[in-house]
Amino acid sequence: MLDLIAPLVVSNATKIVLVSLDGLGGLPRPETGRSELETAELPNLAALATEAACGLLRHVAPGITPGSGPGHLGLFGYDPLRHQVGRGVLEALGIEFDLRAGDVAARGNFCTVDAAGRITDRRAGRIPTETCVKLVERLRTIRLPGVEMFVEPVKEHRFVLVLRQTGRGGTLSGRLSETDPQAVGERPLAVRALVPKARATAGRVNRFVEGARRLLADAAPANMVLLRGFDQLPKLPRFPEVFGLRSAAIAAYPMYRGLAKVVGIEVLKTGGTFADEVATLREHWNAYDFFFVHYKDTDKAGEDGDFDAKVAALERFDRFVPAIRDLRPDVLVVTGDHATPSILAAHGWQPVPVLLWSRYCGADAVAAFTERACSAGSLGVLPAHHLMPLVMANALRLTKFGA
Repeated sequence: MLDLIAPLVVSNATKIVLVSLDGLGGLPRPETGRSELETAELPNLAALATEAACGLLRHVAPGITPGSGPGHLGLFGYDPLRHQVGRGVLEALGIEFDLRAGDVAARGNFCTVDAAGRITDRRAGRIPTETCVKLVERLRTIRLPGVEMFVEPVKEHRFVLVLRQTGRGGTLSGRLSETDPQAVGERPLAVRALVPKARATAGRVNRFVEGARRLLADAAPANMVLLRGFDQLPKLPRFPEVFGLRSAAIAAYPMYRGLAKVVGIEVLKTGGTFADEVATLREHWNAYDFFFVHYKDTDKAGEDGDFDAKVAALERFDRFVPAIRDLRPDVLVVTGDHATPSILAAHGWQPVPVLLWSRYCGADAVAAFTERACSAGSLGVLPAHHLMPLVMANALRLTKFGA
């Protein structure tokens, strides 16, 4: 799609806003038969849906559960099966770590394990960031042979581990398995090399994990670590060059800033709330053509298995819709990077609703922004990386294909 789009791009002064509600999609609550979107009072989103083209986005393939990385890359127009980036790289870039070619980065969680070493909480109760900073200081005392090691706090229970090769350390590889079994009641897994050249790197990471086990033994609830998303810095096509857009990202959470950076979208400084993000959007409105705006609260509640909290998060977002519309974007898209149904308390494989509003969208008969309502919309079930061409067309930024 990127090779097809780039030659068709034409300049224009139109403004585009793409809002991603992280973990947007859900499933019906057994007691009521209604999903979080169907339960929430969302008058502003419903009004917008009546004026928009609606549908469902599938981010990878039927039955495949996407991570936040491939989910958002799809929204940016990148086929996630062709362009893959590990979560560690995204977290490192998101905190403005000086990640270099050849470095191996991993996303870390502080977690809770019981006396038998089994995981009881994969996020250690979402410890405060201040506690994370103190525990990271402990981990920095670990020494690994032949590499320079960096451990950096991110937010709440999250941290980043980066290994950098030295002259005597040999070449590192990010082709490693994860230590997170993605389930409570299980023990953290040993890291395995996925290719022969990654064996030395796997050995160093396992040594780090064992050191962390010893250093955190008295630090309950954050008495162990989980590592996932090992990768090295990739080279991806640059979003502003492919689409010809002055592009900006507004996100409170580091990983999503990292996602923007890895494709060349400029990251704007903002505060920690969505109100801050909307204020940043307003402040920089005249300087950019394309804005990616991220909303985290829906995913956080879904992963906690808290149906009512996710409903409340959706209703909070709905109250900001008029402020975004008041800026008069030429194209406004509201969707998500994946589903996080509260009844799963995890990412899901279900397609997520999408609405695309513009003067030229050809509004369909959808009257609510929900999974079932949007399934009847004119966009149908759309591969996520096909969304940006539609956005560009509605922004009058594409010329015709062929003679």
